[in-house]
Amino acid sequence: MNSEAIVKETRAYHCLECGVCTSSCPVARVNPSFSPRLLVEKAIFGFGDEIVRDRDLWSCLVCGRCTSRCPSNVDYLNFIKEMRIEASKLGQKGLFSHDGIFNTIMELQSLSLQQKRTFWITDDLEVADEGECFYFVGCLPYFDLVFGEGGYCDVGLKPTDRARNTVRILNKMGIKPVVSNDERCCGHDLLWNGDLEGFRRLAELNLKTIKKSGAKKVICLCPEGYVTLKRDYPLYLGEQDLEVVQLYRLLADKLKEGKLNFVESGSDNPVKVTFHDPCSLGRIAEIYEEPREILSGIPGIELVEMERNRADALCCGTSGWVNCSSCSKQIQIERLKEAEATGADILLTACPKCGIHLSCAKYNSDIKIEIKDITDLIVEKMV
Repeated sequence: MNSEAIVKETRAYHCLECGVCTSSCPVARVNPSFSPRLLVEKAIFGFGDEIVRDRDLWSCLVCGRCTSRCPSNVDYLNFIKEMRIEASKLGQKGLFSHDGIFNTIMELQSLSLQQKRTFWITDDLEVADEGECFYFVGCLPYFDLVFGEGGYCDVGLKPTDRARNTVRILNKMGIKPVVSNDERCCGHDLLWNGDLEGFRRLAELNLKTIKKSGAKKVICLCPEGYVTLKRDYPLYLGEQDLEVVQLYRLLADKLKEGKLNFVESGSDNPVKVTFHDPCSLGRIAEIYEEPREILSGIPGIELVEMERNRADALCCGTSGWVNCSSCSKQIQIERLKEAEATGADILLTACPKCGIHLSCAKYNSDIKIEIKDITDLIVEKMV
């Protein structure tokens, strides 16, 4: 696809040059040289070859604020994705963070290999090899080895706790999910970093694994995994006979049905929490209220909102493990300070990557607010 076709497909010709995209962009606020509007303008005027060689192409966080606010409905997210695919064909790539370890892991998973990715399953968890519901774990096992104790970038996290939490919650509601050692990365980052063929290979492997298990429903904790399986798999591989469900939407429904119950609080003083809306869960998937409904159903918890929340929420500062820079850290610290300003005791996240990025920024700062995943709180308070 050439730049002219990308401009047409993404409605870039409708750009009014109003600058709403750039004024809304968290990257542009800390890096004045970056402008979504100028990238679109270059494409409109036929400078696609310049864009695919521009480092700024990889600075976009694909957070969706520009697209959600554009008065002309320009699909800026798809514009960036397609331009990165074109750039990748020419050998152009972003600057991978963590020495490119995650990009390498994703590329390896797209090949034929034997994994040991279910090491996190403990004896108290009920999982199956075949069944109706498939729990798509995603990259959590690999995150554990990098960000966990003694890992390459130890920031005091254990991402697979989120996987164990998810299974415990599902078990409590009577669901014994399929968990497979043959599952791969969903391919989100490869797709958004321009590696369309690598994404296709991962998607095909995952669909083969899911169908082999007999599952008709796929449950995703990770918002990026949810969006990728629900939207991108059908887009690039055709419609699938699968129901893809986001965990917090499922839990909100179970709460209403009385199948998710919490212990009563033993204190008159509620614990104040604030909630960070992940870009993929919020602006991309439009799941805003379900996490809040769950929190409102937990006794002894008081939710205090940050100034920017829901569709206006600030991104966690990096995407796809590329171009993590001082600009990313500024965005992350800004978000952490916004959370502290609420007076909350805990900042809750609903995305494993958001938890990692915000914890990493906090690790090297004087920020004191505790960071937790919502599943941590649910498991603590579940009957």
